[in-house]
Amino acid sequence: MILPITIYSDDILRQRSKPLKGVDSAIEALIASMFESMRNASGIGLAAPQVGQSLRLVVLDISCVKNYEQEKPMVVINPHVISVKGSCSMEEGCLSVPGVQGDVVRPSAIMLKYRDEHFVEHVAEFSGMFARVLQHEIDHLDGTLFVDRVQKRDRRKMQKELLAMTSGVIHADYPVVFPPAKPNSPNSNPM
Repeated sequence: MILPITIYSDDILRQRSKPLKGVDSAIEALIASMFESMRNASGIGLAAPQVGQSLRLVVLDISCVKNYEQEKPMVVINPHVISVKGSCSMEEGCLSVPGVQGDVVRPSAIMLKYRDEHFVEHVAEFSGMFARVLQHEIDHLDGTLFVDRVQKRDRRKMQKELLAMTSGVIHADYPVVFPPAKPNSPNSNPM
């Protein structure tokens, strides 16, 4: 089932997600829906908060990226970055911030402890695009968006688009969910 993607100003994107205690049929269904939603939106990674679930759960599939065609889709539960190496800058975008891109500096390799879709624990090193996508999605689990990591001068350049999203002006080719209107906001309706 395709789930709508939560957008930039939704409070769930700014909260630390809760760890999973196991995988049951409801989590399996959520994982399947997350993969379907991510692919429908032409994404390569999706975190549970992006579909309105405050859970430490990520799906990714970078097989559509050049030089990563052989990589298998991956489920990451309760990730914990153990160590990092190097540094690399790359332009990033986000399904929760449609139409906005910015350069983000991240470690070029990470050692990650996580559980898979069967709740089996793994410790593995990831580099390149895998490391970048994992870090981007883990940020979502901690309430951080890529726009928080761009340099201040670049953030000022994207401020107009971010403000428009906060006001409900969103251009996306996939289903999105608008955050509930806050009292006295442009989206609130007193009636």
